[in-house]
Amino acid sequence: MQRNYFSILFFIRRTRLLKNGEAPIGLRITVNGQRAEMQIKRSVAEERWNASKGCVTGKDRKALELNQYLESVRTKIYQIHRELLQDGKPITALTIIQKFNGEGESPKMLLEVFREHNKKYRELIDRDYVKGTVLRYERTVRYLEEMLQSQYNLKDIPLKELNHEFVLNFEHFVKVQKNCAQNAAVKYLKNLKKITRLALVNKWITDDPFTEIRFHQTQSNRDFLTEEELNAIINKKFDIQRLETVRDIFVFCALSGLAFTDAQHLTPEHITQDCNGDYWIRKPREKTNNMCNIPLLDIPRMIAEKYKNHPECIKRGVVLPVPSNQRMNSYLKEIADVCGIKKTLSTHIARHTFACIAIANKVSMESIAKMLGHSDLRTTKIYAKLMDKTVSEEMNILKRKFSVV
Repeated sequence: MQRNYFSILFFIRRTRLLKNGEAPIGLRITVNGQRAEMQIKRSVAEERWNASKGCVTGKDRKALELNQYLESVRTKIYQIHRELLQDGKPITALTIIQKFNGEGESPKMLLEVFREHNKKYRELIDRDYVKGTVLRYERTVRYLEEMLQSQYNLKDIPLKELNHEFVLNFEHFVKVQKNCAQNAAVKYLKNLKKITRLALVNKWITDDPFTEIRFHQTQSNRDFLTEEELNAIINKKFDIQRLETVRDIFVFCALSGLAFTDAQHLTPEHITQDCNGDYWIRKPREKTNNMCNIPLLDIPRMIAEKYKNHPECIKRGVVLPVPSNQRMNSYLKEIADVCGIKKTLSTHIARHTFACIAIANKVSMESIAKMLGHSDLRTTKIYAKLMDKTVSEEMNILKRKFSVV
């Protein structure tokens, strides 16, 4: 069998400088004396090019990233050559370059790749991902599909045609057509970016359409209950059983910091007793799998005991008979009206309330983060807001020092 001799060479075109003064980098492949060349869409200052080694000189970030990219191209070329050799196909310099560029193959399509990604995620629900995450990815595909049909008159688009303008158009679409706020729009953009990163890794595209795009999330002003408001709910007597049950679940979350889905999947095995006789909730979060370690206070412990023999709890093997999130939020509105609370109650307000009351009672941010299952304190700071009472108490120190006699 004839042996194929081939070589790879990176070079710069000194006679074709770009507007920024840099020289474009080219790739030359030679197979059995026959050569073919291509541009790799990268450039470098002439004085920084090492012609003998075919790389960029220097150890700054730009040089390291460019050399890493050149090495990835080299590796890909060797892989293509090896695959052609194994398949017994004719090997020429032009064939290798065409295969590297994906010529002669069906282009990878955005929605096609996105749907395949979502299919794998859906198969991993309750293992690696929660249902809400998967639904958000699937919603992103629907929004992209609607935008492609309305603005481009297309059912799908090749990944290679994605660019900076397409990303900005999608951002505008979800904000205007889907009435998404800034933070919601950012989530959909991040979902799209995940697919483009997948395409970059697999060499389906060479240019990142998210270059120079930065995500800016706005500060959310989420409501929380004061101690007085929470006590009003705790002490309220309800004649309607469903409102009493929902109140108990809300109070349990407000005094434990559990998110709705974690309370819904809390089992007796998650509640343990240490050697000192204290009760703890030790449970991995449904959303992130981060472990929550929460001392169980008397009131939530009594609530857990109250529903120990509830038919729904026995049937599902859980601690609390938690209904759907929609029903919970609907009943919480009734509870707010009955208790004279003007804030819009929701299941997530309970989690915010826990963080705010904890910080108001001198619990450290690190301890709150551990109980909430956060791995980053910046996430905890979103939840923990200082109550007026805390500010007033701390300012009293200055007030006494600078008071007028």
